[in-house]
Amino acid sequence: MSYAKEINALNHNLAELGSDINVSFEFFPPKNEQMAAMFWNSVDRLKVLNPKFVSVTYGANSGERARTHDIVKNIKRQTGIEAAPHLTGIDAAPEELRRIAQDYWNSGIRRIVALRGDEPAGYQAKEPFYASDLVALLRDVADFEISVAAYPEVHPEAKSAQADLINLKRKVDAGASHVITQFFFDVESYLRFRDRCVAVGIDAEIVPGILPVTNFRQLGKMAKVTNVKIPSWLARMYDGLDHDQGTRNLVAASVASDMVKVLSREGVKDFHFYTLNRSELTYAICHILGVRPQADAA
Repeated sequence: MSYAKEINALNHNLAELGSDINVSFEFFPPKNEQMAAMFWNSVDRLKVLNPKFVSVTYGANSGERARTHDIVKNIKRQTGIEAAPHLTGIDAAPEELRRIAQDYWNSGIRRIVALRGDEPAGYQAKEPFYASDLVALLRDVADFEISVAAYPEVHPEAKSAQADLINLKRKVDAGASHVITQFFFDVESYLRFRDRCVAVGIDAEIVPGILPVTNFRQLGKMAKVTNVKIPSWLARMYDGLDHDQGTRNLVAASVASDMVKVLSREGVKDFHFYTLNRSELTYAICHILGVRPQADAA
């Protein structure tokens, strides 16, 4: 069944998913005081939804990396939410990675999102570094819950879809227990990818990454970099809304919640939302799906 037909079928059954799904949220480190205020307001707004965890991205420069370290510890300390820092292995010595990981463990951080990372300009490695190397290193430091990334529509640097899948299996075999996908909009591409993962023996959970789209022009740039296909139906949804932010937000909430409903019917239980440090839209989508503060759900 096509995505459009699936959505039409769902219109006859809009029962809330509620306790049937788990959510997690991704943030990035704020770069100034104004952004910091928005960041913490978003964390406070979304924490009441009892997320499984929240993750914080890890930039290519030392300043942003230091902010990630501090923010993750503060989230854990101030809110009690499970906080998961992104950690990249590119351009970092194994000794430094071990030190960072041990510091996280000592600070009560039990989950890490392990990534290879983007190569900085002029970077020349003595030997290739893979995310699986970082997973193995973390496993050697402590018993972390380790998440890794996957690309349902193939990593832009992968030689082939099969090579990309083999690389993911290498990460899982090294000790990753949780896989978070790049955002996507073709639900069937995710389902095919999940089937291919099972076929090669990947038994980790494949958690779909959900991106509510509030700026379609910006999405085009992001999709080009990440090798994400933008379906024609999605382009039509945003046609004529370049100067209508309010309607774009309504469309974003509708598309994201419909995707989650379809995937939930296919057995998916966990969903990872890319918040872009804004809470309103993600909170609204979760509300539509029945993920609400416990007091409201009673």
